Amino acid sequence: MNPCFTRTLLVASFLATVGVASPQVTAQEQALDPVVDAANEINQAARSSQLTVDKIADTTQERVQQYKQISRQIEGLEVYVQQLQKQIDSQQTEKGDLNSSIDEVSVVERQITPLMLRMIDSLATFVELDVPFLQEERTNRIASLQDLMDRADVDVSEKFRRVMEAYQIESEYGRTIEAYNGAKEIDGQSQDVEFLRVGRTVLIYKTRNGDTMGVWNQEQREWQALDSSYASNVQEALRIARKQLAPDLLMLPIFHADTQAGE
Repeated sequence: MNPCFTRTLLVASFLATVGVASPQVTAQEQALDPVVDAANEINQAARSSQLTVDKIADTTQERVQQYKQISRQIEGLEVYVQQLQKQIDSQQTEKGDLNSSIDEVSVVERQITPLMLRMIDSLATFVELDVPFLQEERTNRIASLQDLMDRADVDVSEKFRRVMEAYQIESEYGRTIEAYNGAKEIDGQSQDVEFLRVGRTVLIYKTRNGDTMGVWNQEQREWQALDSSYASNVQEALRIARKQLAPDLLMLPIFHADTQAGE
């Protein structure tokens, strides 16, 4: 064997053993490097594009959810607006009714004030001609109503309520029994007496010591002396009126049309 060829084989074998590529292999690898680099760039671009697509998909899905949520809100607002419009229409109708009522109130107010004045005058005449019980209280009530009518700071409704209240009080007198203390002029002297009122039918006074009694004669519009035989009945009636005794049958004088007192 040629010694030079032997050395060449040994060198090649050694280079193959230590991993040294031959010039032909290295040239091929170098020729493939641009292809590999291009593939890597394509893969990197594809990966970046995929990330962009994924991001766009996520954003699109989020926008779709927002759109659906906003659409539901819009639908709810439309229903709410429709309901508000119905309320506004109802309020407009009510406003028109109130304006009409205000106009009517003004007319009624102009008509009711003269009516109340006539009612007060009629009540004053009635009290003057009625059985003379609680005269000061009833007269003061009428005077208070007359003063009330001149006040501008009191509503017409309150004035009317007070007038009707006075009529109600006068009506109650006709179906109640009452005992109260007062002063009565007897024989030219003012004396403390007890008054007994039974509706508007009987009005009697009795002095404290019981020596003098009198009964009102509505036909003759004067006080008349009452016989002492009625003393026990009057005393019992006074106790019943003061709720000191249970209600019972009362024997009291009543004047007939012929002005004679009877039981």
